[in-house]
Amino acid sequence: MSTVIEIDRLSKSYVVPVRGAGVRASIVSLVKRKTRTVEAVKEISLSVEAGEVVGFLGPNGAGKTTTLKMLSGLLHPTGGTASVLGFEPWKRNNDFLRQITLVMGQRNQLIWDIPVIDSFDRNRVIYRLTREEYRERLDELVELLELGELLSKPVRNLSLGERMKCEVAAALLHHPRILFLDEPTLGLDVSMQRRLRTFVEQYNKRTGATVLLTSHYMADVEALCPRVVVIHHGELLFDGKLADLVRKFSAQKTLVLELEESQEDLSRFGQVVSQEGSRATLRVPKQDTAEVTARILRELKVQDLNVADPPIDEIIDQVFSRGMA
Repeated sequence: MSTVIEIDRLSKSYVVPVRGAGVRASIVSLVKRKTRTVEAVKEISLSVEAGEVVGFLGPNGAGKTTTLKMLSGLLHPTGGTASVLGFEPWKRNNDFLRQITLVMGQRNQLIWDIPVIDSFDRNRVIYRLTREEYRERLDELVELLELGELLSKPVRNLSLGERMKCEVAAALLHHPRILFLDEPTLGLDVSMQRRLRTFVEQYNKRTGATVLLTSHYMADVEALCPRVVVIHHGELLFDGKLADLVRKFSAQKTLVLELEESQEDLSRFGQVVSQEGSRATLRVPKQDTAEVTARILRELKVQDLNVADPPIDEIIDQVFSRGMA
């Protein structure tokens, strides 16, 4: 595989005004303006290979969207370098723009008052697609995303989930080689989130497109991203396989028990996370898992026992906590 995204010490900072509350502070700020520098991204370095699906994780304000905007050419960095498909993104070369797409869950590219198909046709003209290319790609996207009944509707009449499916389709009509997806499932119900995840997975397999995905829904990350990059306060905290992240930051295992009869006290086996009737969830140190499991099977009447890592969102919280420390 070839490297399609190369970032070296990429940084972005903003100078923002600072003033106190009240009329006096407002007047003073007119004469003597105070500012402070906010470092949104701090010297991030990483590379992404063609065809990879990478989860880009971090809390609000971590610098994820800022990084995607620099990689898609919407922002100029204040330091460092980046290469996407061999181009410097912020130069916004037309050949570069034809090969990427940026989907943001909180932004619209469809025109509100006209049918969806007319917005699609506008994109055909912008990207200079032949009618044959356009029809072939539209048919593929309509099939994958089940858009048939939506094409003739004005965008304002679509539900949020329907609109997001159409937004994704509009962003992919030109068959981009790189997808920057910033919270694409934001605000969608569980069923629609699952459909979009399935679509991204199928699109990646069909086309070999590279995907850089940000999401606060850990189900998106677990389903799509073998590799994750975690940033916090603009700094890189982790870059590697999702399984390695779990092993590195998870010091405990979760035991889910289904017993033949309810038990009054299970705390002798570990931390009781929840207990309802004959079903209980325990948390035990990873190094004690085998011993505790053997004791449970020996001392209790067990119908079913499942050993798993803690939920991925808990592990990500631990990463953030260590980063803050």
